[in-house]
Amino acid sequence: MLFSSVSFLLFFLPSLLAVYFCVPKSLRTVRNLVLLIFSLVFYGCGGVRFLLLMLASITINYIGGVLASLKNRRTAKWGMIGAVICNLLLLGYFKYIGFFTQNIHSFISSVPVINVVLPIGISFYTFQGIAYVADVYRGDTQAQKNPLWVALYISLFPQLIAGPIVRYRTIADEIKGRSENIEDFSGGCVRFMVGFGKKMLLANAAGRIADIAFSFPVEHLSVSFAWMGALAYTAQIYFDFSAYSDMAIGMGRMFDFHFLENFNYPYISKSVTEFWRRWHISLSSWFRDYVYIPLGGNRCSPLRHIINIMIVWFLTGMWHGASWNFILWGLYFGIILLMEKYVFSGIIEKIPSILGHLYTMILVIVGWVIFRCEDLSSVANYLGAMFGVHAEGFLSKQTVYYFIQFYPEWILFFICSTPVVQVAGKYLALKERGFANFLLAFVPKIFALVVFILGYIELVNGSFNPFIYFRF
Repeated sequence: MLFSSVSFLLFFLPSLLAVYFCVPKSLRTVRNLVLLIFSLVFYGCGGVRFLLLMLASITINYIGGVLASLKNRRTAKWGMIGAVICNLLLLGYFKYIGFFTQNIHSFISSVPVINVVLPIGISFYTFQGIAYVADVYRGDTQAQKNPLWVALYISLFPQLIAGPIVRYRTIADEIKGRSENIEDFSGGCVRFMVGFGKKMLLANAAGRIADIAFSFPVEHLSVSFAWMGALAYTAQIYFDFSAYSDMAIGMGRMFDFHFLENFNYPYISKSVTEFWRRWHISLSSWFRDYVYIPLGGNRCSPLRHIINIMIVWFLTGMWHGASWNFILWGLYFGIILLMEKYVFSGIIEKIPSILGHLYTMILVIVGWVIFRCEDLSSVANYLGAMFGVHAEGFLSKQTVYYFIQFYPEWILFFICSTPVVQVAGKYLALKERGFANFLLAFVPKIFALVVFILGYIELVNGSFNPFIYFRF
């Protein structure tokens, strides 16, 4: 079941809200059970066998958390290690067994290729489980003795499928003692509706252009159309993924859960290092806290630091998918970050902001091409067309057509990827006038409702794409 589907919007979410808020606030346990049951139903709609897999993950992490909290540190350590290994084995089998057997089969034909259907959201809830057990072992949070609340943490439907990756310590107190209120519910609704509109009106429009460009015969691609396709995918992946995060954070607020932000206008960055501080923040911080720092971080020799960075980015690429292009994508950004750290640090700080922004966006766009293509030969062909290798001229009729056809969307892509609205809101907040207060109070709600209605019209007209990050 998808957030941007009629069944979710008209049946699942209204049913959950009706049942949940019919339960008195004082019966916190009952409200939590309602949320847990609906979350399991939500995930179970994707297949009962996937639900059983998630329940197995919940069991592993509950037992691992209990063992990791024991006073006997040796037992606690092995309990934590065992839970992490079990989590990684589940993730490794379902996500990577096909990739590894396919590559072995290419050299040893007698080895069969094992194809396994990838369970939706396994990368996200596996990382949440690992973070929970590791935090308990470190003493950063207390182990949850009630298995139902561990299940609620891992299966909580707003962030279950595509994040953000939520740490248990972030919502531990809210599981036990939330206090739902009108202000949070209203703010959550606004955030959800804006995210829905962003997905349907911006991400899907960008996706239509990108899909055409990337499926176009490479020998007939012009330089300009290749760049247009790359720019469209750059817009699509941002608006698609940030829209899901908006909807997840918004629904969390409806139930008085406060998830941390996952995006902070990454396309205004002036370096690739800054970009990765603003993009998919929950994943970046996860790798920092549970891989990079345990490896030694930057408190080591330069050589060891380089190795640590490359390990983290190799794993980041692998996390996104079992494919060589994802590995290349991860190593590509790992090398760029090392270059910015050890070679260009002084230069980047001194160059004008606009040049830093241009440099960052070019490298990021190239990275998204690597990410979007299905194999390494497609990566080479598409990048070749972008930079004039075997391209069919510079300008083509396709470029002109899709620019004119989608020119309102191109303008919105640019505006909505910058904090223009946020800056305007802060400016109005400084004004002590009745009209400014009126705008701050009502315009966001009216705007959210309008974009939600427009997005819903797009949905019922059949303009629909699944969220990109569902396949990770």
